[in-house]
Amino acid sequence: MWGIVLIALAVLAVRRVWLGYPATGAEFAVLAPREEAFLQAAAEALFPPHERLPLSGGQADLPGYADRYLAVLPRRQRTLIRALFALFEHATLLWPGKGRGGFKRFSALLPEQRLGVLRDWQSSSLALRRLCLTALKAILILGYVGHSESLAALELAPWKIESPRVEADFLYPPIGGRRDQISRAGKPLGGAPTAPPLMPGLDQEAP
Repeated sequence: MWGIVLIALAVLAVRRVWLGYPATGAEFAVLAPREEAFLQAAAEALFPPHERLPLSGGQADLPGYADRYLAVLPRRQRTLIRALFALFEHATLLWPGKGRGGFKRFSALLPEQRLGVLRDWQSSSLALRRLCLTALKAILILGYVGHSESLAALELAPWKIESPRVEADFLYPPIGGRRDQISRAGKPLGGAPTAPPLMPGLDQEAP
């Protein structure tokens, strides 16, 4: 009898953790489809479109950002962050969303249920839950704010500045050069012209 119960629980666990995630066709170095699904759902809940920031979290490709971020981390930190994603995805078994189907995986909840779950983490009496949410937000907000459209909306997009040659530049040879390479002939002096922004699609005037 107990053997059957254990087998049934194992099947349910496998189904919840690994099965039923849509295949998106995206190629990731680290992330699995289940992690991509969670990150996309969390991004949509954390970063809805706003008047000042019209780019939504769902449009900012935060799974792609997270994959690139994880790929350069040491294995220990990468494992801990992936465990954090799994915790939020399946913690609804302990702290379900409100309404029908609240025990589903986070990524399978309705949008309003996801937001409610994250708010419960934020206002939890358990400091560890609040800390976990802070860690998740810290990871995702870097990808969201760092997106070119977000930087443009915040007027923080970097500009390429071509440094002019000034009088002092002609007192020394080029880097790695010899002293006899110092030349003052035809020296172009002047202001610092600004080139177009480094990020494509931005047409603001340079400050």
